[in-house]
Amino acid sequence: MSQSPVAEAAAAEPDAGADTGVGTRIRELRQAQGMSARALAKALGISPSAVSQIERGVMQPSVSRVIAITDALGVPLVAAFDPASDRPVEPAGPSGFTLQRSGQSPDIVLDSGVSFRRLTPGTSPGVDYFESVYPPGASAHGADELFHHEGYEVGTLVAGELTIDFEAERVILRAGDAISYPCSVPHRLHNTGEVDAVAHWLIVHA
Repeated sequence: MSQSPVAEAAAAEPDAGADTGVGTRIRELRQAQGMSARALAKALGISPSAVSQIERGVMQPSVSRVIAITDALGVPLVAAFDPASDRPVEPAGPSGFTLQRSGQSPDIVLDSGVSFRRLTPGTSPGVDYFESVYPPGASAHGADELFHHEGYEVGTLVAGELTIDFEAERVILRAGDAISYPCSVPHRLHNTGEVDAVAHWLIVHA
């Protein structure tokens, strides 16, 4: 969860033309958990109005906000991006595999233009595996904020350059570089380069 959720909510820019897919999915997940909007707002440290704006697509959440929401709801991160995340994309064959064809997992654009795409075909209990694209100047979190969440994170940069700030140091990843760290360690991801930064992430939940 973000260390400064109230500040982050205030910093989020309303977007009247935003894709309502993520917000709609968050509302469905919240209702499936039997949690009220007020209870979710309390868990996140934001107002019920902010939750309503996110769910209606009036406000696009940041990456850290979506992670905080899925942590609060006790569901995988990918559940907020794709309704098919809780079932196989195609029936498992005799060999027990699950197949996801190219183009079957949609790209979801969040605040700052950061996009996510689920890479895991079908269900993957305890694991989130996805691709994220950070446009130049984009950040997963607030301008100067570090955040933490549940799980253990492993990332590989596929293209561009991505900066990760920790409390005591800064790491710059370039294409081919890989990093791993406990998600409980406060951190911030942002792109200070001039081209899109593309990364593949694996989050393992205990």
